[in-house]
Amino acid sequence: MSVPCVRVAREDGEAVRGRLAEADLVADEYEITVEDGWIYVPVTDPSAVEADLTVVSRAVPARETRTTPADLVAFDPSYARVGDVAVVDEDDSERAAELARAVVESDLPVETVLNRASKVKGVERVRDWEVLAGAGTETVHREYGSEFLVDLADVYFSPRLATERHRVAEGVDAEERVFDMFAGVGPFAVPMAKRNATVVGVDVNPDAVDYLRENARRNDVTERVTAIEGDVREVTPEYADWADRVVMNLPHSADEFLEAAVELAGDEAVVHYYDIQHEDDPFGPGERAIQAAAEPEYDLTVETRRQVRSYAPHEQNVVLDIRLSR
Repeated sequence: MSVPCVRVAREDGEAVRGRLAEADLVADEYEITVEDGWIYVPVTDPSAVEADLTVVSRAVPARETRTTPADLVAFDPSYARVGDVAVVDEDDSERAAELARAVVESDLPVETVLNRASKVKGVERVRDWEVLAGAGTETVHREYGSEFLVDLADVYFSPRLATERHRVAEGVDAEERVFDMFAGVGPFAVPMAKRNATVVGVDVNPDAVDYLRENARRNDVTERVTAIEGDVREVTPEYADWADRVVMNLPHSADEFLEAAVELAGDEAVVHYYDIQHEDDPFGPGERAIQAAAEPEYDLTVETRRQVRSYAPHEQNVVLDIRLSR
């Protein structure tokens, strides 16, 4: 059958395969093929492939020896992977247990299966988990060449934002000053620091700040990352007029922190504003909120309106990249 594949010259094949694997985009159920000096790497989501790579549709053989969870259950399973942890969201206990057994028995490199037992809650953005298989909630997650130690019981982390984080990091220039207002364990901050930006990351969750410092160390950017525990609004006055770039990844309530973001911005700054809105008008409320907070001190230019993912029926997780010019 025809599947989306990245086509790459043979001499660049391993490097590109590595990039795709780091983004968890390689479709492992299909074989990587070689023909006429080209390597074809099957991918799971062609829309998430970086723009400098070529995606084609091509007939490739299935891997007969690889067993997936879908092969072992009678329903279409849904799960996400964070390092060697598989995360599922099943309300039915029997179905959850069946899926956990299938994940463990499959060829996925997974040691632990967790079932979401609550929504994200509190200012620290953590949730409860039911351990269906394995024992631990701490794991090492890799994406786009960066490594993150994370304990899902203590911090918030979503692997589904890997492509968006990479997009933002790729736009950062060396020597930029970046302020990550809700930094978590560092999935925005660390890649930006690896591009030689100076990054300040703030989070109200002390466990997240500890992991941010550890992840800066793991990725050799300790000298370029300042990790601060606390309410970002209390930290803002120390960094007034400082930032060339501000990341606001707190989509349910980022609008409550816009005055702080404007205070952080220098004469010219880009704000990455994440929001969750109804599909009928996903960008309007955010644009109006930023305009109200920034004008007349700043002129606003919307550089990007982007739908990051579907969040719920008729609701979209979106991002606005807005340039502020004093």
